Amino acid sequence: MTSNERIKDKIDLYFDDAVAIRTYLHENPELSDQEYETSKYLKEKCKDLGLLIEDVRDSTGFTALLDTGRAGKILGIRTDIDALPIEESEYNLKNKKEVISKNPGVSHACGHDSHMATLLTAARILAELKDDLNGKIYFIFEEGEETGGGIHQMLDHLEDKNLDAVYGNHISPFMDVGEFKVIKGLSHAGCADVDFDVVGKGGHASRPDKCNNPLTATAQILNALTNAWVHRLDVRDTVTFGIGAINGGTTSNVIPDRCNVKGTLRFQNPEAGKEALELFKEVATATAKANRCEIIFNDDTEIVTDPVINDPELTDKVRQSLEDIYPGSRTEAEPGYGAESFYGYSKLCPTVFTRFGAGNDEKGIRAGAHTPEFEIDPEGIKYGIGLQVKFATDFLTGVFDD
Repeated sequence: MTSNERIKDKIDLYFDDAVAIRTYLHENPELSDQEYETSKYLKEKCKDLGLLIEDVRDSTGFTALLDTGRAGKILGIRTDIDALPIEESEYNLKNKKEVISKNPGVSHACGHDSHMATLLTAARILAELKDDLNGKIYFIFEEGEETGGGIHQMLDHLEDKNLDAVYGNHISPFMDVGEFKVIKGLSHAGCADVDFDVVGKGGHASRPDKCNNPLTATAQILNALTNAWVHRLDVRDTVTFGIGAINGGTTSNVIPDRCNVKGTLRFQNPEAGKEALELFKEVATATAKANRCEIIFNDDTEIVTDPVINDPELTDKVRQSLEDIYPGSRTEAEPGYGAESFYGYSKLCPTVFTRFGAGNDEKGIRAGAHTPEFEIDPEGIKYGIGLQVKFATDFLTGVFDD
């Protein structure tokens, strides 16, 4: 039996268990930096596999070590573990979902439940293949990917592990089951958070002339930023600006003292991202002043993630493993504007971040991440497991050294 047949047979053997893991995690999501029960559940699963658990300081994240006892390379395979503050719909784009969150207002609307199920099942298979491998694998369970709340603690934890590579992946309903994207070089955008208060002078709505209205000032700030984005940023370096929240005032006849705005900037060129953030601050401050208001930028108005850049040589190796186990499954792709805390691992060693498909038109599974209708076809998990295991075995058995 070839190694590919062994891997696929084991995936078939454990696939129902993988789906059950995903179902449990989907029904019991926890918000970023609050993944206490999730972490406990994952640790128990890892202990059952005989893996060595190492807690990450000041974090719900942890690592689980598979040590073959033989000299060789050291590989990290990472999953995120947090959910989002989104009330899940009972329906996808067409049908009623089979599994929904039991935690009101919280859901795995980005697929992290499937990432955890994929990694746990890959760990189970790799533990059974231990005698055929050399070196070590650190299975990385990262806290708070959506907020960036756990990446720095995880990097500190891994700093002395002498990793040779870190592999990560993300599920996507925009791709069909069985499809993969493995981009060489720039894969995901960097991100800056913006969070600011427009502070004015409130009062009775019957006399707006006696007030410095932060709501009208906010409207003009956003219009001014739109104009600045078109005319002052280099058109060769796209930077997106998305508003996520505007909060100010509670009733029709009272002008409030302040209005809060939250959003993000996304960029593929780090220098363009820095320039855009400074432009944002300049324009917002000047426009607020013109409206007799002031701006208070809150502490998290800053660049929070750099772009994810896949190491070219490591990407070629992953592509080689993919073509071997699932020939013809790789689709061409352009870099996206979603951000990922996975960028941090490149500070330690070469990294690669892949996408695997879980979309199904017949089942109505096409809704984008971070939406109430988001859903994945569990069949996609099967392929995510396959590439993880295949690449890990190739990497730790010297296939790429020939």
